[in-house]
Parts: sequence; structure tokens; C-alpha cells
Amino acid sequence: MSAAVEAGELAVAVPEHVTVERPKNRDHGDYATNVALQLAKPAGKPPRAVADVLAARLRGITGVTKVDIAGPGFLNITLDTATQGELARTVVEAGAAYGRNEALKGLRINLEFVSANPTGPIHIGGVRWAAVGDSLARVLRASGADVTTEYYLNDAGVQISKFAASLQAAANGREVPEGGYVGEYIVDIAKAITEAVPGLLEKDEDEQLQVFRTEGLKLMVAEIKRSMDEFGTHFDVWFSEKSLHDSGAVGKAIERLREQGHVFEQDGAIWLRTTDFGDDKDRVLVKADGDTTYFAADAAYYLSKRDRGSEVSVYMLGADHHGYVNRLKAIAACAGDDMDRNIEVRIGQFVKMLRDGEEVRMSKRAGNIITIDDVVEWIGVDAARYTLARSSTDSTITLDINVLTSQTNENPVFYVQYAHARMCSVQRKAGELGITRSADFKPELLATEWESDLLGQLGEFPRVLATAGELREPHRVARYLEELAGTYHRFYDNCQILPKGDEEVTDLTHARLWLADATRTVIANGLTLLGVSAPERM
Repeated sequence: MSAAVEAGELAVAVPEHVTVERPKNRDHGDYATNVALQLAKPAGKPPRAVADVLAARLRGITGVTKVDIAGPGFLNITLDTATQGELARTVVEAGAAYGRNEALKGLRINLEFVSANPTGPIHIGGVRWAAVGDSLARVLRASGADVTTEYYLNDAGVQISKFAASLQAAANGREVPEGGYVGEYIVDIAKAITEAVPGLLEKDEDEQLQVFRTEGLKLMVAEIKRSMDEFGTHFDVWFSEKSLHDSGAVGKAIERLREQGHVFEQDGAIWLRTTDFGDDKDRVLVKADGDTTYFAADAAYYLSKRDRGSEVSVYMLGADHHGYVNRLKAIAACAGDDMDRNIEVRIGQFVKMLRDGEEVRMSKRAGNIITIDDVVEWIGVDAARYTLARSSTDSTITLDINVLTSQTNENPVFYVQYAHARMCSVQRKAGELGITRSADFKPELLATEWESDLLGQLGEFPRVLATAGELREPHRVARYLEELAGTYHRFYDNCQILPKGDEEVTDLTHARLWLADATRTVIANGLTLLGVSAPERM
């Protein structure tokens, strides 16, 4: 394309992005692109005329055996087997770097996820965001973005007061107050605090309450950090809501919004006119009694992210937070930002768990919720992370404990991990036979339909990864891995890799070892992006 532009055959600017895909019907070549349709209007020519120019240029490239023009101007490109096969060497030599790209190079993203109130263990909804959010951070970084992962601790307000009162009641053998927290974890934390602070229950009620508030919060946050760490999810920043109030950031945020002209006073309260930017109603920042609202803290928090260098702030919220989308976007607009670019609010749907066909609803420890520790105990970290990340967050998902603990193809994480273990087994057997992958690689020998299909799948990985980052959809990586695993299994079943009995080691043996190793590399890279292990034996 660049050559055609430079030669004056096309008077257009070379586009930054061109879509090149693997056709589902292999009769349409190895790769297909609609770039001629993309360039037709700016070039002032019919799409087929543009396609004729590009096809002529492509036919002159070494390794391209055929270029056909289909329909209104689609280009179908066929490569020779040696050019296709060279991809195996490219993948193996790139190793862990294969698939990484610069689609989001330099973009500074603040990615906030989980952010459950520190008043109890992480529940199953938070577990989904832990898997998806951490995977998304990995995918974004692999696409060149500068990502800060963040957990927002709601450590101020009414819920923390109820948490402290619940601990105090448990320690003193009283009924938990209405609206308080229950479960074994409350009893455990209350006991830990009374043992750590001698004579606590002899103090007056207000002193007790303050200690239970301070120490209970510390223990609960430590517990959340432990569970996140054991789940393989790590945060760069643990941000305290209380710090916004203590530092005066909330008041400063209100003044900054006032300077933008969107703050007004009515009925003794201070409001932000969010209806100017799509919210269903204006929002109170400071109530008539002088107390600031949660919304004021939300505004201060968003401005804090921007002040710390975030170009795009991504909020990942639970299914009960649909009402937050417009109000958070309105905060960005009221602050003078682009609400369609500088802020993204993503909503995750519910998760159900089944055992023996029946829905599981209760936790032994928390009483009325399923916790992250329950999920890990029942199905393990790998199965939980993979399964929670493999579906679009727009959809409700069901985790079937029986399926996810089985070693069958119905279990998606087993299916993908088994493909990796199968390739590692091939490498071990090759070593036992004294076969090492030869540097004299003959890629033209990878000529069967199964080898061609596998090479085509490997070539798709960088595009899949870039798209997953741009669309914030890490589930695309998981679905790709399942397709790749299936393609490898078909290759393995139809193409003998290692010699049997007295058969000789041939150039084809070495070529197929390169291809198997390339596939193992890509599956390992994809599983790493999802925070899932790539076992060598199963």
C-alpha cells in the first residue's frame, strides 16, 4: 500500500490500521482484507479499481503466490508454504514477547476494579472483577498501555460505622444491630481485636467502638489483600476514601467544579448540574446540614486520578451499579474532560454457582454470600480465573463446580491446559529419543491442511490481543486459546510428530517440533495474560 501511495498510484494517506483476517473458507486464501473498500472514498476511485492497484503490488511480494479480488473489492491473499511455515520460527524466537503490540502505546490508564467495601470478605461478584480486571490489566500492558491498577477502599461513612458496631456487639455477646453484619468472620475479627487489646471490653462504649472501627478496618483490609494475593490479583494502589476527606480533597474538588461553572446552590445545599451531561437528575455535593455526600467523594476521587496522570479512568462496577454510569461520566464532563474518552464505566453481570445441578447460595464463613475463599476451595484459582474471564462481562455466567473440577473437554480451562501439557510431553519424549529441534528448519514442509490451519491460528494471536485491549475484552484471549487448542489437537491427531520404532528422524520431524513449540509458546503466553498457569504435566 505504501509503495502504491509513494508511486502516485493512490492519492491517499496510509491508514494507521488495516484489518487483515483469516478467512473461514480456506478456498478464499490464507488472508483477506477490506482495505480497498476502506481507501476507495478518500482515493476517489471505485473499490475494485483500488483493489486492482493493491493486488498488483501484492503479487510482487516474495512469498505471495496469489491475490484474488472478490465481491466489491475484497482482497484474498494466498502465501506459499515456506512463507507460512516461517511463522513457527518467528513465534519460537520471540518467546514470551510474541503477541505483544503497540496498539495502545503511551496511553495512561487508571484501572479500578473490585473495590468492595472493607466490611466483609470479597463476594463472588468481586471475584469476577478480580479475574477480569487483573486479566485486562495484563492485556492492556501487552498492548503498550501504561496501566495503574487500583482498589478504592470505602473506609469512610455509614457502612464502616455499622461494621464497627457489629464487631462491638459480637465481642460483648449482644445481638448485631439492625442493618449490621453477620457471619463467622465478624466473630473471628471481634475475638482477634479483644485479644490484641487487653481490657478493651472494660472501656466505655464510645472508646470500644473507636477501637473496633480502627482495628477492624485494618484486619479486614489485610484479609482482602491476602485473598487477592492468593488469587493472583495485585493492585498498584490501595486508595483510601477517608484520605480524600482528611486531606481536604473533597472541598477542593467542589471548588474546582464550581470554577467550571456547573455548581449551584438550592434549598441550602450545594449541587452539581449533571443533567447537562446526560444524568437523570442533578446531584447533591453538600447537604443542607453541611455534610458532604458520597457523590462529592466520587468527584474528588475522579479528579485525583486525573491529577495523578491518568488519561483514561476505567471503572469496573458490579451489576447493581447501573445508575452510576451517567453520573460518573457527568463528573468527567463537569470537570472539563471528554466524557466519551477520559472515563469508561463498565458493568459486570451476576455470577451463579452450581453443584450437582443445584445453585449454591451460602458461605460457611460469611453466612449469606459466597466468598472468594469458597470459590478457590471449590474449584481452584486457575479454574476460577479462567472461567470468570472467558465470558463477556455483559452476560450472567454460571460456574458449575462439577464441570470445573472434571478432567474432560467440557471443562474449558482443562481443555486449554491439557493442550499445553500435551506439547510439553512431546518435547520430553523428543528429549528421551535424543531429538533436538534442528536449526536447519525447513518451513516449506509444513504443508498439510492441519499444519496450515495451525499456522493461521498462531498468526491471529497479535491481532486478537490488540483487539482485546482496545475493546477492554480479555475474554477474547480465552476464546482464542480454546480455538487454538482445538486446532492443535486436530493437528496432533493427524500429523505424526515423532518417529515410531525404528523410523528415522527426518526434516519433517524437526519442522513439526518447531510448530508444536510455537503453539506451546502461544498458549503459555495467552494463559499468562489471564493469570492462569500453563502446566507441563496433567
